[in-house]
Amino acid sequence: QERLVASGGGSVQAGGSLNVSCAASGYRFGSYCVSWFRQAPGGDREGVAIIDPDGKSSYADSVMGRFTISQDKTKNLLILQMNNLKSEDTASYYCGADGRISVCNWPTILMYGMDYWSAGTMVTISS
Repeated sequence: QERLVASGGGSVQAGGSLNVSCAASGYRFGSYCVSWFRQAPGGDREGVAIIDPDGKSSYADSVMGRFTISQDKTKNLLILQMNNLKSEDTASYYCGADGRISVCNWPTILMYGMDYWSAGTMVTISS
């Protein structure tokens, strides 16, 4: 049974760094379109980063240059490295995966969603 578990959330001061990770069971990340989304308290879920099976990544403008999405294929982990964190990065972070999506890009993911989602891991940035 496919399952995603996100972890690594916590409290960090503005300007600091934090990594969140997502562990998969039941499938291999390297063959899936995978993503990180986030949802701030009282806000809508928004896309943060995606990476396709070929390793091509794409980011939301709000995190470009600060966040990096990557995969550790030996451990079957999806990792989001977050640097220079800002108070507006405070949110619950979710990882998603989809093995059937035809094109791994923002328009497709935002329109059709993803097959599998983790529960959120909370990241709080204090100023």
